[in-house]
Amino acid sequence: MLSNQETLNLSPYTAIYDIVVPKDNLLRQINELVDFSFIYEELKTKYCLDNGRNAISPIRMFKYLLLKSIHDLSDGDLVERSKYDMSFKYFLDMAPEEDVIDPSSLTKFRRLRLKDADLLEMLIGKTVEIALEKGIMKSQTIIVDATHTKARFNQKTPKEFLQEKSKNVRKAVYQIDESMKKKFPSKTTSNEVKDELNYCQQLISVIDKEPQIATIPAVKEKLNVLKEGVEDFTEHLNYSSDPDARVGHKTEDSSFFGYKTHLAMSDERIITAAVITTGEKSDGKYLQTLIEKSKETGMKVDTVIGDTAYSMKDTITYTKENEIALISKLNPVISEGTRKNHFDYNKDAGMFVCPAGHMTTQKKYDGRKNSKNNPRIRYMFDIKKCQVCPLRDGCYQEGAKSKSYYGTIKSTEHKEQEEFQHTEKFKTLAKTRYKIEAKNSELKNRHGYDVASSASLFGMEIQGATAIFAVNLKRILKLLKEKEGK
Repeated sequence: MLSNQETLNLSPYTAIYDIVVPKDNLLRQINELVDFSFIYEELKTKYCLDNGRNAISPIRMFKYLLLKSIHDLSDGDLVERSKYDMSFKYFLDMAPEEDVIDPSSLTKFRRLRLKDADLLEMLIGKTVEIALEKGIMKSQTIIVDATHTKARFNQKTPKEFLQEKSKNVRKAVYQIDESMKKKFPSKTTSNEVKDELNYCQQLISVIDKEPQIATIPAVKEKLNVLKEGVEDFTEHLNYSSDPDARVGHKTEDSSFFGYKTHLAMSDERIITAAVITTGEKSDGKYLQTLIEKSKETGMKVDTVIGDTAYSMKDTITYTKENEIALISKLNPVISEGTRKNHFDYNKDAGMFVCPAGHMTTQKKYDGRKNSKNNPRIRYMFDIKKCQVCPLRDGCYQEGAKSKSYYGTIKSTEHKEQEEFQHTEKFKTLAKTRYKIEAKNSELKNRHGYDVASSASLFGMEIQGATAIFAVNLKRILKLLKEKEGK
């Protein structure tokens, strides 16, 4: 049951927060900046309001997730730190002597309370609302880009992943006490995930019974990672790996297995919109969505800055119709395609990707590059993949020894954009695109966005929502400080 009354903190020890949590503490500043009651209003329908035992406030549970993102901690380490870190307890609106939650509560909160909640749009919208109210976001320019996040389990099977994490735990334990080898269960020799899962559970149980070892930070950190992996696989035993992750390409020669986050950011470096997809999706297709989502937050958009992935014919037409300046250089190999099955151009790899997700392996110019005629470039597929492709009907001709796709571009369709990109305005604005690359780096290096914290697109969306909320709040606080210093 969720009470609609806020619990008053009547602890005689609350005054300690005024001593140990200074005014410039980040968590204190966030608490003073944001009214988190919007979380309650959004999630209250996920609880029963008149039956059952009292539930932990959804605001507090959400704040736990925010702390996890800000400090890049596992669930277990987050709850452990909340026991003794007074800034954490202050942020969570807890009495100094109050008990913390069980780490498993966070898993239940994510899966039961956040399901079907559009957390990403809600949190971004809230931060943009705050920025507009405080008068620190006045630009009408957004910078767009996509950043990739590797799947938690990569392309390893669950068994391989669990084996790796259990091995890390054992190595950490042996450095403390090699005699523990005698107490550990025998390693499984089967290829069954359930057997490996059972072994890991037994290993965890043995270590937990040795508190003098389990509480040592070097062991505890790796043990918590294994515990979360075991818990996650208990929910996803039917999958051989992350069920939603897909292979995407960073360059022609390098790929990743995971997800993409398509971002729009204001010139003040506040993220105004985001769309999280699987890794193989094309960047350019999401420009219109990012612009519309940015507008929905209350921002006005008259300029968009992006790389060559956003100079597609559709985006040029859309921005022109909406009187938006598009700062995106044309790429002469981008084509809309003329075939029934649309082939996407991957600007990072410089290749086309067919509807089945297969990327071309090489390209050749068909005719002279500097010819007055419209240039055509021949892209070659791996014929072996085409022969067994589930979408080969109508695309691959049986017996064919090669499979090609021709990319063309009609200069007349892009003439205005080509002329615009040679102006001083275009060149000056294009130089500001580095700002979003720095924001991507902040998300990855400071907030754990380089690797997914759980499996599935749903888990990635929660991670993205809290990470973006955190970086936006930090940026707002910095801008407010600069504004007050003027």
